[in-house]
Amino acid sequence: MSLYERARGHAVRMLFALVMAIGFVVLVDQVYGHSTIAFAVAVGVLIWLNMPMMRFNCPRCGQNAFFWGYIVLPWPRRSCGKCGLDLTQAE
Repeated sequence: MSLYERARGHAVRMLFALVMAIGFVVLVDQVYGHSTIAFAVAVGVLIWLNMPMMRFNCPRCGQNAFFWGYIVLPWPRRSCGKCGLDLTQAE
């Protein structure tokens, strides 16, 4: 499995987690009223679930597939932004 495919899988899981977190906050708001605690819990869980994102680095130069300079992209790059290595090729 290529680096891009693994990173894409992470992005899809994070999209699902985001939808679930929004649903959680809306549900808590409907049942208990406005709650900043529910929002804080949802944000904390999303940050914790996104930690593996830092492991999707180019095998040649170490540039992360989700980064474009200092800007974090929501979807991984197909080629390394630093050295140009094709990240869709199987490892």
